[in-house]
Amino acid sequence: MAKKSIKPQPLIGLYPGTFDPITLGHLDIIERALKVVDHLVVAVAVNAGKDPLFSIEQRVEMAKTDMANNKKISGTSWEVVPFDELLMNFVVKKEARVIVRGLRAVSDFEYEFQMAGMNSYLNDDIETMFLMAQDKHQLIASRFVKEIAKLGGNVSHFVTPNVRKELKKIFKI
Repeated sequence: MAKKSIKPQPLIGLYPGTFDPITLGHLDIIERALKVVDHLVVAVAVNAGKDPLFSIEQRVEMAKTDMANNKKISGTSWEVVPFDELLMNFVVKKEARVIVRGLRAVSDFEYEFQMAGMNSYLNDDIETMFLMAQDKHQLIASRFVKEIAKLGGNVSHFVTPNVRKELKKIFKI
């Protein structure tokens, strides 16, 4: 009797966030995640409760554009999709086995630790993988980028030219 060869399933990771807007820190985490997973789903949360500056369509489009223009992830498998449901349900729908989360500082850890614990309680088949952004990106936060742009400051060290252009449209800078 011939042995059946079991083909390993591709490892799908899901990186959820509001991405309002996507920053160089987010892109750094995406680059790092794509070194580990076979396919990465960048899941843009509708998250109306956070009162996002950009619409869901704009946030998805900015992420797609920035990722398509990123030579470091050229040839990798990824997609950018919106979602508006319980994260763990969406992870199962996308057949992901890993949730990717970025950590910037110690202050992020407690929240992320609690979230990972709750997610594990909801579905212990899904793992959470924490990735640290490079030092130069650890202080970047979308809320700071928006505040700097709103007050006419230079955000070129924090976002791509694509996102800068979109911020200029809103804040007339």
